Amino acid sequence: MSNRRVVITGMGTVNPIGLGLEEYRQNLFDGTVGVDNIQSFDASKFPSQIAGESARVKMNKYVPKSHRKATKLMSRDIEMAVIAADDAIRGAKLVTKGTDPEGDISIEPTRSGVNVGAGLISCDLVELGGSTVHATENNQFSYTKWGNEGMATLTPLWLLKYLPNMLSCHISIIHDLQGPSNAITCADASGLLAIGEAYNLIKNDKADLMVAGGSESKVNGVKLTRQCFQKTASTNYNDRPKEACRPFDRDADGTAVAEGSGVIVLEELEHAQKRGADIYAELTGFGGSYNFSKDYVTPEADCRGVSIALEKAISNAKLTPNDINTLIPHGLAVATHDAAEAKAIHHVFKDHTADLKIFASKGQTGNCGAAAPTIDLINALLFLKEGKIAKTINCPNPNPDYGLNINQQATTEISIDHAATCCYTFGGQTAAVVISKYQG
Repeated sequence: MSNRRVVITGMGTVNPIGLGLEEYRQNLFDGTVGVDNIQSFDASKFPSQIAGESARVKMNKYVPKSHRKATKLMSRDIEMAVIAADDAIRGAKLVTKGTDPEGDISIEPTRSGVNVGAGLISCDLVELGGSTVHATENNQFSYTKWGNEGMATLTPLWLLKYLPNMLSCHISIIHDLQGPSNAITCADASGLLAIGEAYNLIKNDKADLMVAGGSESKVNGVKLTRQCFQKTASTNYNDRPKEACRPFDRDADGTAVAEGSGVIVLEELEHAQKRGADIYAELTGFGGSYNFSKDYVTPEADCRGVSIALEKAISNAKLTPNDINTLIPHGLAVATHDAAEAKAIHHVFKDHTADLKIFASKGQTGNCGAAAPTIDLINALLFLKEGKIAKTINCPNPNPDYGLNINQQATTEISIDHAATCCYTFGGQTAAVVISKYQG
């Protein structure tokens, strides 16, 4: 691998506590909670009736006139990715065909790419329901009738709303990013894996600039059903939704589904310097691995895959575990998961674990799936840049068995030279990233 350095010059997000980076930053440090009773569909018959829902907006503001017809083919996941990418690109002070079609374009399109992670994009049940009616025979679903009649009621381009590669496709078309483009679909690890790949593309001189991150909406009847069947959704706090998602807390009973997107702009250092870009931090390490549990729902007891991903990321950054000042773990708020992840943290950081400041975000946002680790990376970037760490919400009683230094104070000033974040999926994929203060 070359000596090319990769820096982060832009961040964008839409999630349950913020539409855009500035609103999110304010609410993050204020301790705002975005989890509430579900409004977008009737969840009254579900064991879990809560979610982190993001703002609904008209897409015309985020796409040029030439692309507005295409917004009809955007699922919720695609919409949020496009919004977060627009926020990140504008925040990086880049001029593209998407931000200013008549302006002086400030990128080299063929050296600029996109890599956005996605989850399984669930269909709009109302949209699909009408077609299903046409596919029933004697009150039974018929595949023959579905093929002959049911599918005929769907718009011909219906499938384009639900393909995971369409998140990257829309962003690349809008902003005319003609370099490497990819989509990674590995559930909750997707966003961080996408950033890791973008990082390596720049390191290996395949691109100078990459727009990367993740986007997913888990606020859907099908996805909520899956979480309830897996017994990973919170069910004890339907009457107190803002207290529901409790990462690493003694009283955690499950996560809250949520929706959001997090996107960052990565650049080769000299490329950023030449255009006078503001630099948030340097991305110095990336690692990935696999959780080896045979149980799809529960990670292995020591979350070994997360340990390996963290060790790789720290080694890739040419650091030691003791160099890391703060860590943002996955923190799903499912007791078996939190216990396993805590063991992984102890395995990597050993005695340093007691001094390692930990922030867990899902008490505020819920679990935004493929977007969750990219939002956590944005958290780490904000903490490093501003020299302070937010309070972990909904963890008033950290489980003593975990032995983690969860930040429970109001926004706390802290000197951060290096920060890490990690994540994992039910399918087993794991990822970790290390960022460092830019030293020039």
